[in-house]
Amino acid sequence: MATKKTVYEKLCDLAGNLWWSWQPDVTQIFHLIDPDKWSELNHNPVLLLKEYSPEELDKKLSSLSLHSRVNVAYRRWQEYMERSETWGSTNATILGHRCAAYFSAEFGIHESLHIYSGGLGVLAGDHLKSASDLGLPLVAVGLFYGEGYFSQHIDKEGWQQESYTEAKTKNLPITPALTPDGKPVSISVSTRSGEIFAKVWRIDVGRVHLYLLDTDVPENSEEDRNLTARLYGGDQRTRIRQEIMLGIGGVRALEAIGIEPSVIHMNEGHSAFAPLERVRNRMHEDGFSFDDALRDVAAACVFTTHTPVPAGHDRFDAGLLEEHVGPLGDQLGLDHHALMSLGRVDPQNEGESFCMTVLAFKLSRLANAVSNLHGVVSRRMWASLWPWRSEEEIPIGHITNGVHMPTWLAAPMRVIYDRVLPTKWYYRTGEADVWAGIEEISPGDLWETHQALKNRLIQFSRDLLVKQAQRRGASDTEIGHLSTALNPDALLIGFARRFAPYKRADLVMKDMDTFLKIIEDSERPVQFVFAGKAHPADERGKQIIQRIFKLTQEPPFRGKIVLLEDYDINLGRHLVQGVDVWLNNPRRPLEASGTSGQKVVLNGGLNCSILDGWWAEAFDGSNGFAIGEGRTHVNQEIQDDRDGLNLMKVLKEEVIPLYYKRNEDDLPLGWIHRMKRAIRTLGWRFNADRMVMDYAEKMYLPAAGGLSSQIKGDSSL
Repeated sequence: MATKKTVYEKLCDLAGNLWWSWQPDVTQIFHLIDPDKWSELNHNPVLLLKEYSPEELDKKLSSLSLHSRVNVAYRRWQEYMERSETWGSTNATILGHRCAAYFSAEFGIHESLHIYSGGLGVLAGDHLKSASDLGLPLVAVGLFYGEGYFSQHIDKEGWQQESYTEAKTKNLPITPALTPDGKPVSISVSTRSGEIFAKVWRIDVGRVHLYLLDTDVPENSEEDRNLTARLYGGDQRTRIRQEIMLGIGGVRALEAIGIEPSVIHMNEGHSAFAPLERVRNRMHEDGFSFDDALRDVAAACVFTTHTPVPAGHDRFDAGLLEEHVGPLGDQLGLDHHALMSLGRVDPQNEGESFCMTVLAFKLSRLANAVSNLHGVVSRRMWASLWPWRSEEEIPIGHITNGVHMPTWLAAPMRVIYDRVLPTKWYYRTGEADVWAGIEEISPGDLWETHQALKNRLIQFSRDLLVKQAQRRGASDTEIGHLSTALNPDALLIGFARRFAPYKRADLVMKDMDTFLKIIEDSERPVQFVFAGKAHPADERGKQIIQRIFKLTQEPPFRGKIVLLEDYDINLGRHLVQGVDVWLNNPRRPLEASGTSGQKVVLNGGLNCSILDGWWAEAFDGSNGFAIGEGRTHVNQEIQDDRDGLNLMKVLKEEVIPLYYKRNEDDLPLGWIHRMKRAIRTLGWRFNADRMVMDYAEKMYLPAAGGLSSQIKGDSSL
């Protein structure tokens, strides 16, 4: 007979599975135990529970009357984990035999786990969460970054400063991955300059297991022990060593664990060496020739490309490739030229470097971009890989990104959803008819809930601004001003993303005279909150941050424009749940998809965006605002000028007037109508459940050989 678990043990079990991170009732339990400590520890329940002995915690839970809530949360988690009737159990049965394996260089699951930098990682985290919710048989593979991505601080001159903090695995919900006979997994990858070893960790994300390779082991040299220390750190040599570990090492790790996936999904080109390792296995184990093994493996590989920006595609010179992949090439029977050819658009061009994206396309038979427009751009961008096809026939489709609703939906908004949507609607968020009840929400309820979330964001921002100023040694007067920054009654526009130049964080400042008039309008005040990191090597991005920082110091803008440091999942959550308008103005068509605006929609915020990425297929004229008409000028400077004018036009003529048009109860009914329409028309479409179902039906099942019917023909015959 099993021993009954104590409440302390139940909380430890809950903390050990990241399922809690998208369960507001569970996170609230941890918050209530010690609100200040919960915030100080970056919302890490493993660390929080270490602050108490079992007896101390039991006494604390008793004083807060939390025992029953812990028991309910624990029971819900067990029911979730054991639930057999899921979408995946009905619609993706073949994967139950051999699952899909999702490879990504980063995973953004929660702010306490620093193995992500931005949108690519957060998308990967949302993918895993929805796969878990849907019961889709899937495992994930990545790298464990001991120092993660950098923390950002802005100095008194406005320059971004980077720092790193070492993560201790004992303080994370992480355990060693084990072989079938219970031993810790250890793998290695050979290079011309020696062997690189790695141990493997396991993190549970609901029903999904995430395996992370870590090179900080005694067998390695000091250089290789630090190989997985930092995400996107180091030079090209570091990058290719990380990528052989992710791809080749990742496949070997799964094999050691006892997992033979039916599908390999490469999320970006960083993991494109994985199929080559699978080819080696088929040749070694089944006696296949290289060509036959490649044909067999590629049919079971799918690839998602995320960027239309050339700098976003990893390229390596011949020397680096030979040093690191040469031993695998030997086992594949490939000489140096043949190996290099796999990563070249033109195999005969000896001057062309080795591109990981090209390798991924060549080693997969199903490939997708991440929005409709990005699909068009990608087919044009990579058409030279298929010179015998017309552009329309290039085999790159698209699956538009979506966001994991339970992660990004504010708890007060969920209360409203529960009142108007069908019972257990959260199991069917990818279905359009489920969202029809949004129209039944009382305008007053929706507006007041949004205002409460906005006030929470403003207070959070003030606290953060004060801490930033104190660290910079600001005067008491400046700190006093910052403690009252932002007006809860004024229109609040948010801009938060990576500060890459093409995202144009400072486009709103293109016409400073008009911008100043908008900011100084006392009858219809407007304010802006900015956040985002620039890559450590991106000097132009850092200059944009400095420009915005200096603007926040000028009297006309002080307290009306603020810059928040260290953009991460926690800050992002507050922003997308609290702003009135989400501003997105990339240089079209360089935004592959963008997902932050999709998170805003769920919480009643409205998008004001260039018609790029997901917004190009989402805007219907009344579910947000469009900047311009979706046209692109061949001259970049002219395009920036035109987009700047269009941005000011939509703010002055549409956004600001609609926000301030109030009825006798001070409700902006036209604005609220647009909020409802945005939620109803966009919530189901740009949803990670819908996205993962699309991947399963259109990518995983065909790659696994699980389709009941599929007929291909040539319409030109």
